[in-house]
Amino acid sequence: MESPSPSRVPPFVTSNKPKMNRFAIGCSLLASMNAIVMGYDIGVMSGASIFIKADLNLTENQSGIVAGILNIYSLVGAAAAGKISDWMGRRYTIVFAATIFFAGSLLMAFANSYEFLMFGRFVSGVAVGYAMMIGPVYTAEIAPASCRGLLTSFTEVFVNIGILLGYISNLALSTLPINLNWRLMLGLGTIPSIILGLGVLAMPESPRWLMMQGCLGKAKRVLWKISESHEEAELRFSEIKGAAGISPDINDEFCEPPERTNPKDVWTQLLVQPTRAVRHMLVVALGIHFFQQASGIDAIVLFGPRIFKKAGMETTRQQLLAQVALGVIKTLFIFVATFFLDGIGRRPLVLSSIGPMALTLFFLAIGLKVVDHNPDHRVIACVALKIFCIFAYVAAFSIGMGPIGYVYCSEVFPMALRAQGCSIGVVLNRVMSGLISMTFLPLSSAVSTGGSFFIYSAIAAIGFVYFYLFLPETKGMTLEEIDQLFGSYIFWRLTLIELRRNDSNETRNQDERRPCDNMASP
Repeated sequence: MESPSPSRVPPFVTSNKPKMNRFAIGCSLLASMNAIVMGYDIGVMSGASIFIKADLNLTENQSGIVAGILNIYSLVGAAAAGKISDWMGRRYTIVFAATIFFAGSLLMAFANSYEFLMFGRFVSGVAVGYAMMIGPVYTAEIAPASCRGLLTSFTEVFVNIGILLGYISNLALSTLPINLNWRLMLGLGTIPSIILGLGVLAMPESPRWLMMQGCLGKAKRVLWKISESHEEAELRFSEIKGAAGISPDINDEFCEPPERTNPKDVWTQLLVQPTRAVRHMLVVALGIHFFQQASGIDAIVLFGPRIFKKAGMETTRQQLLAQVALGVIKTLFIFVATFFLDGIGRRPLVLSSIGPMALTLFFLAIGLKVVDHNPDHRVIACVALKIFCIFAYVAAFSIGMGPIGYVYCSEVFPMALRAQGCSIGVVLNRVMSGLISMTFLPLSSAVSTGGSFFIYSAIAAIGFVYFYLFLPETKGMTLEEIDQLFGSYIFWRLTLIELRRNDSNETRNQDERRPCDNMASP
């Protein structure tokens, strides 16, 4: 029997895509707004940490810990978010995360000591872990297949908007008294939480979670709201029932909830005894989160002013303005990516993103090495090349690796494993982000700034090969169809098989044409 070709669209993918549903878009926007606070914290801390250090008399080490510890604290929330969301539901987990965000922002704004500030950072970090897991999961479960990539990528869109707002806040509030400016910078993080807390009242629960509770009637009514037609809603209803293990003959308002997988069994299925399909899902989902951070994006975002200074910008104002420009480019290109996810697809965007990332990092490293060897001789063309490479790297990251990490991880796991699978992905993402942010300065001291970017370039190049071999396309598929996709084949093996088959067919066709060519010869 012929193996399916990875280049073909699977037969179960419909070509008649439904229109984007406005209600589903609104719910996805609200669910993703938690990410603004994370992005805002990353951006604002690049400048606020200077004023915090002076106002609270922190040491250099304490200031560095305050700036980078959020990623470590977020592991607590990310690890617990899967179980919490399965217990209380996706909707109320979003409310829970927003409430923690609000409390954390207030605690940091009113901190009067290093210990108090660290407690506020811990509370905010837990909220970051919750938000970065539950937002994409909720959106993936509520969005139609035709626009799921667009809606799930809103998380990364809001992260970038938050980073840009943080950079702007640094410039706008830096002239206020030192005991007030950083408190306002951090306290403004409460605004998105308030908006989300009010807006969530209009959000429905995930129909897939409702189905797992046996609430068939509620699940169907939610599907009517988030689908373009009742026919589409009925089709999605039947697919989710099948995935949940509910008999297709049952159409009551309530039914006996399907037997829940023991949490220990979930972790066993994910990590201890995964099937071939689940192992493949882990390989691609975790690989995206690893290479997204290990290629050095946080080094650019958190330490941009230092890098711009190394690149040849002399004054602080030039460095801060360049950082704001960096935030604008990052935000603009992430918007571009959201509109191509469901058109071009995940796989082409990832490959066209990480390839240029490796190249721009390589040329940036060369430029920085030239400065290291000739510190007193700054060539204008070399300075321009380095600044261009920084901007180009961020743009390349934003069109693929940035948004697709959360999109892909939230859609590839089956229903029973989705929350915990996404939790593992977010944990890995935060661990790598913390490692990059806390090791960049020591690494730069050990091997030079240019040497650091040579390492990041090599990691990105390895990522390109990794994704070329292992990453299947999921564009336009329902979550239930994706389960079949990963269960039907191992992508890299069939890629090689398909190439060999094409070569074999081409050779056979040439052999068949040769007698005819000979007969036609005079």
